[in-house]
Amino acid sequence: MRARLLVMGAGTGASNNLLRSLRAGDSEFSLVGCQPDRFVIKKSSADRNYLVPDSSHPALLEGLCRVVEAEDIDLLIPNSDADARAVSPLRDKLPCRTFLPAPEVIEQCQDKYRLGVLLRSRGVDAPLTYPISDVADLDDVWSRLGPAPRLWCRIRTGNSSAGALPVKTVEQARAWIRYWEEMRGVRADLFTLSEYLPGRDFNLQGLWREGTPVLVKMCERLSYFVTGNVPSGVSSTPAVARTVLDRRVVDVCLRAIQALHDRATGLFNVDVKEDARGIPCVTEINAGRFAMITNIYDLTGRHNMACAYVRLALGGVDLPGADDVLDVAEDHYLVRDLDTTPGIFHADTFFDGVHDARPLQPTT
Repeated sequence: MRARLLVMGAGTGASNNLLRSLRAGDSEFSLVGCQPDRFVIKKSSADRNYLVPDSSHPALLEGLCRVVEAEDIDLLIPNSDADARAVSPLRDKLPCRTFLPAPEVIEQCQDKYRLGVLLRSRGVDAPLTYPISDVADLDDVWSRLGPAPRLWCRIRTGNSSAGALPVKTVEQARAWIRYWEEMRGVRADLFTLSEYLPGRDFNLQGLWREGTPVLVKMCERLSYFVTGNVPSGVSSTPAVARTVLDRRVVDVCLRAIQALHDRATGLFNVDVKEDARGIPCVTEINAGRFAMITNIYDLTGRHNMACAYVRLALGGVDLPGADDVLDVAEDHYLVRDLDTTPGIFHADTFFDGVHDARPLQPTT
């Protein structure tokens, strides 16, 4: 399929992963990147690259239009939460196509507290969460969550577990919030306290059109990226993940998107964690952008999701049918580390070419 694509955030790991997937799926794509940081863009793997204003800058639209017109772009793909939020309201002013959820849907998803309240009000399992207005309120909020071995204290916006911490006492939560107030300038009223979910950790990524799921894939996070440097001990970005099929998770994610908007359109990736009873609960929805680990969804299974996104956005018809929405090729593993290309391996080939030199018995 001949198409000229503009990928925002060029040079970041997320965008280079997306470009890798697009090239693997269709060699005829012309791939252009744009980025506000002149250092980061030097790492872009796009065919051509442009500096543009930051997503919060009033001149963003002008900069994007210049690139779109210079490169005759067919489709603009934002690939961060900030870019998706900035571009969605501009869709009617851009001289190319986009394929994004409505601005109000993206805004709802980027406030994790508002999202959780909405989901629970519509019968979708999500962690019980209370907002913090001031550290003086913590004792009352703590008591409302009842006795528990630990609770989850987090900032209600952002990603990669920024500002998140499991806490065992109200004093730990108070100290954590005060630290962020004093050292990072984050107000106390941007924090929440919620039940802690100790179970398995999943991600589901899917494409929707007018409220109907078109293509859905999922994986389970098995270990986390650079957790030694993350106080929470977890991250939305796994070091190791595997493709799995858990229909309970699929069901809760489909109901969550339906709860967001009855005509939801675009790309959504949903984070799900099991509670203490093993019930899958939606903890986060990233609307309008690909997951950092999109390669596990694009390079396994019957369909390359990144390419399906492009075809769907440009009005293509060669898409999965109604009976082929769920595409999970189980037991493929994603393995990631710093400064390396993410690897995708099937379980049957995981140790091909690896020789075991370990002793049969422990030495003394």
